Amino acid sequence: MKHLLFSLLLLFATVSVSHAQKFGHVNFGNLLSEMPEVKASETELEAFNQQLIKQGEKMVEDLKAAVAKAEANSLNTTPKELEQIKQRLQQDQAAIQQFEREMVVKIEQKRQELLGPIIKKAREAIDAVAKENGYQMVFDSSLFNSLLFTEDSSDMMELVKAKLGI
Repeated sequence: MKHLLFSLLLLFATVSVSHAQKFGHVNFGNLLSEMPEVKASETELEAFNQQLIKQGEKMVEDLKAAVAKAEANSLNTTPKELEQIKQRLQQDQAAIQQFEREMVVKIEQKRQELLGPIIKKAREAIDAVAKENGYQMVFDSSLFNSLLFTEDSSDMMELVKAKLGI
């Protein structure tokens, strides 16, 4: 009798849990691309990138000018002075290479600085919509092969866009 009662209780719990679950999905990449803040941040990021490129180009031009000057004066320069000039030019070249490496890091940091709050805002909107509509899980459908079958899930994109005012 206890065994039958336990089995019925387990069956009831399994059936009620399986019917109560609600799943949704959002294409997070498309959601971000439709947010006006993303477009503004991309414009700002491109301006920042161009500023760094100009700075790097100036460093290269300065190096070229220094090389040309050294070559023009090479006949009137002592070997010791030539060695000092060569070392300075190598240092300048190393500084340019270091700047290029730092530029990649600076651009990524700026991207995170600009997009971080936007991504947080989008995630908070998804969380709010999920809670308001009783979703237990929300999947990101922008990830390759993350959703292979979605009959029992709902596309929440329009609800989230409405929450964000898009």
